[in-house]
Amino acid sequence: MSACTTCGACCACFRVDFAVYEMEDMGGRVPSGLAVEVNGSTMRMRGTDHVPIRCAALTGKVGGQVGCGIYEWRPSPCREFEEGSDACTRARQRHGMPPVDGAD
Repeated sequence: MSACTTCGACCACFRVDFAVYEMEDMGGRVPSGLAVEVNGSTMRMRGTDHVPIRCAALTGKVGGQVGCGIYEWRPSPCREFEEGSDACTRARQRHGMPPVDGAD
């Protein structure tokens, strides 16, 4: 089982900006209503620009059992985020969790 299904720290740590063309109503896959416009070319996942940060698509308890409500349709920054990366380690540390086993 991936540590991601019991973590969710990245979803409660980082701002998630992506191109407007990733939105469902622009031909992409991110469901309308889960993002807000930053400018004419950039969208942001709801909840990722507020403190405390928590993406609107995140379900469950960070550090317990979590999931992404739009996993199949998540935007590119979420698809590109790597378990065990430096950013993953920073997010986990901010939530009082150790690095993923095997991470540098």
